[in-house]
Amino acid sequence: MRQRGKQGVDGHTVRALKESQDIMTSFSMNNNQANGPIFDNMGFQQDDGRPPPYSPQHGMYPALPQETPCYVPTTPRLINTHHTVTPGTPHNTGQNNGTKRCHWKNVLCVSLCVALFLAVVGILLWYFLYYQCLQGKSCRSGGKCLSPSQWCDGVRDCSHGEDESQCFRLQGTNFMLETYSSGSQTWMPVCAEDWDNNYGRTVCEQMGYMRQDYVTSSQISAGSLASKGYMKLKPGSNHKSHLQSQLTHSQSCSSRAVRLNCIECGESSAAPSSRIVGGTEAVNGAWPWQVSLQIYGQHICGGSIISPYWILSAAHCFQEYSSPQVWRVNSGDVSLRKMGIGKTVDKIINHEKYDAETHDNDIALLKLSTPLTFTKTVKPVCLPNFGLNLSAGHQAWITGWGTLSSSGRSPNTLNQAQVTIYSRETCNSQEVLDGKVSRTMICAGKLQGGVDTCQGDSGGPLVVKEGNVWWLAGDTSWGIGCAWRNKPGVYGNVTYFTDWVYGQMQKK
Repeated sequence: MRQRGKQGVDGHTVRALKESQDIMTSFSMNNNQANGPIFDNMGFQQDDGRPPPYSPQHGMYPALPQETPCYVPTTPRLINTHHTVTPGTPHNTGQNNGTKRCHWKNVLCVSLCVALFLAVVGILLWYFLYYQCLQGKSCRSGGKCLSPSQWCDGVRDCSHGEDESQCFRLQGTNFMLETYSSGSQTWMPVCAEDWDNNYGRTVCEQMGYMRQDYVTSSQISAGSLASKGYMKLKPGSNHKSHLQSQLTHSQSCSSRAVRLNCIECGESSAAPSSRIVGGTEAVNGAWPWQVSLQIYGQHICGGSIISPYWILSAAHCFQEYSSPQVWRVNSGDVSLRKMGIGKTVDKIINHEKYDAETHDNDIALLKLSTPLTFTKTVKPVCLPNFGLNLSAGHQAWITGWGTLSSSGRSPNTLNQAQVTIYSRETCNSQEVLDGKVSRTMICAGKLQGGVDTCQGDSGGPLVVKEGNVWWLAGDTSWGIGCAWRNKPGVYGNVTYFTDWVYGQMQKK
């Protein structure tokens, strides 16, 4: 992940699989347009450059036909309202015919405008009243409209249960537990009064974690987040029943708020030195969540461990080879040669709105057939909690086995480098990425160039350390060249996708 090579080369070709179980043997590199976006992945090819998203395109609307204008006579003329025409007697229709043509053209124009207006109004009414539920919220499936008080009320109203599926969340670096109050329609801290580890396990399982991953529940001050009160367990509550229905609003809490650790995450046993600028080889234990996603023993993409069963990566890695059976997930060492056979994949879940043209929603989850065993060199990274500040200006780290320069060699040892996260305004400025970075993405690197991800790093982690743990801020997605000046790398915005990730994990 050091300086990328010649600026004239930024493309790559799809790595071809041989028939049956043959090991993949070769890659070829194609030259694309100099400034075309590429995926940071040796095995997949991105098409030539595209216009920035959201920018107007020439030729989007056809030109209107040019017509000869209608002229209404300016000379005053008398109109005989009682004029009659004798049958068989010719009459002068010259000017009247011209006026009638103009009249019908005006009528047609007005009719078309009215029809267009009614169509737009109809679409808006359908969108807000049927799809968006103007006074509530709709189920994802079936379009059923629910009132705000029906969400997180302990009663499953949507056919797939999405109204009760994401009613708990963790807040900030202290992992404070919050729940959604259907009565006040806001998020509130959970009071630790009468709370125990059984309730903690139930909540973690409802969020999408396995019961065996559970760590502990403790107490923490809610501070200003309790300005509207707490959600507290009702007397006689039972952790075996649906927990959301057993919580009630309370202005006071004799204890403090619940701090909940569903999984031991974000711990590194060999933190990198802050002196590293351009990229160096990593040591075992520094990035224990980093995995190599391989096909027949060949590294294709990177990924991040988020639980014993789940790996987070980039959707574009699985467009060419979408069958879970061909993939293996290798972990536990910085050396590709020392990783062994790897874990088999049970299923691959690409984001349903992934767009190969705009690179939007470039995120995917892999569920393993059997769970990983956590060790000193195999551990999960933390998913971003709500309210966590991973904004512009933060220093982050990128890791991967990608090429060390554009079209360069791929290393055997995991490389690491420090980068800066930039604001979307900076990313989208004309001289940087010219409007291509949407809200589903973040960009990070060094505007002066020299540090970046490259081909083969796709899907790998962009991590930030806050509150003494490491958080997954992004998954490596695409870039223009490698480490070019004013061309930072682009990553999937994991904070934006947190609800989606938990939603997939809940399906087990």
